[in-house]
Amino acid sequence: MRDPLSKTIVTIPPSGIRKFFDIVSEMKDAISLGVGEPDFDTPWHIREEGIYSLERGRTFYTANAGLRDLRVEIHNYLERRCGLSYDPDKEVLVTVGGSEAIDLAMRAMLDPGDEVLVPQPSFVSYVPCTVLAGGVAVPIPLEEKDEFRLTAKKLREKITPKSKILVLPFPGNPTGAVMRKEHLEEIAKVVEEHDLFVLSDEIYGELTYGEEHVSIASLPGMKERTVLINGFSKAFAMTGWRLGYACAPQVILKQMLKIHQFAIMCAPTTSQYAAIDAMKNSDEDVKHMRESYDQRRRYLLHAFEEMGLECFEPQGAFYAFPSIKRFGMSSDEFANRLLQEEKVAVVPGTAFGDSGEGYLRISYAYSLKSLKEALGRLGRFVERLDGKNNGGQ
Repeated sequence: MRDPLSKTIVTIPPSGIRKFFDIVSEMKDAISLGVGEPDFDTPWHIREEGIYSLERGRTFYTANAGLRDLRVEIHNYLERRCGLSYDPDKEVLVTVGGSEAIDLAMRAMLDPGDEVLVPQPSFVSYVPCTVLAGGVAVPIPLEEKDEFRLTAKKLREKITPKSKILVLPFPGNPTGAVMRKEHLEEIAKVVEEHDLFVLSDEIYGELTYGEEHVSIASLPGMKERTVLINGFSKAFAMTGWRLGYACAPQVILKQMLKIHQFAIMCAPTTSQYAAIDAMKNSDEDVKHMRESYDQRRRYLLHAFEEMGLECFEPQGAFYAFPSIKRFGMSSDEFANRLLQEEKVAVVPGTAFGDSGEGYLRISYAYSLKSLKEALGRLGRFVERLDGKNNGGQ
């Protein structure tokens, strides 16, 4: 019998994040710090709106691009938060999570052989989505000395005549890195010089712990070059509702919508009605969750310092990316041993690209109680490693 599988899909490895999540789900008394999912319930008023939509029988397809009322609220939200204005009828598309929006953008914009510049360590979907769209992913290794920001110098070094899209994944998963306005301005100059387009993944844009998030699309000349990706999972604690959106110039969005029509039809109707309420009425909920994450972030950094684990200070998202280079083992070995010996699941840095070697991703989207127990176990593990390295038992 002939091989039923696509050679392309077979070459793509499964997600390194899910590997540890699947193991820990079967392990008694294990604690997972590996999944980027808020431990908050979706705010009640948002849930109520979803329930109300079901009670009213609003269970039919929406327009392919999404409910117009939701697209208007997305426009209002981005205008209020980022100073951006998108036409709800021509430049906004509601998707099944931010991940679908990434996939649509890649497939709408790439021809075979086009190169996509992917700063790494970064979210696990960018490279597979590039490959599935026929493109070639070109990693740009980021460094801790630059606070895992993309620099203009590093970007220029990787540009070739085939370069077409730059992925801008900030605030960053797994590093917690952010790009401030002055950093984005430097990148924008390079993008214009080399006639590139930007896929700006801003799913963590509400979760910054210093200056407010700035979108590269808000800089002069960049809106027409940018596909802005965002969603409801992280800021609004709506992971299971599976809702995201893309905003882009009409010429790009029209083709994204075409793929969405054939592959998906429309995003979940109940989720869309709930999301309208989220965008209108959740500023205080988001502020409360952000303050809680910030408290956990500071607790985590203090605990790392006490156990001698080096970690630059993350300024966004809800991840820390501590270095384990001093222990002389790979990230995968460290994570596996920590899981087996102390029943704590974290994600090896290599799940996010080769430049993540020597680091771990630890999510602090968990309760302080869980964090305290998990960090106590991590501290014991580190003590044993230090004792062995120092000739102890």
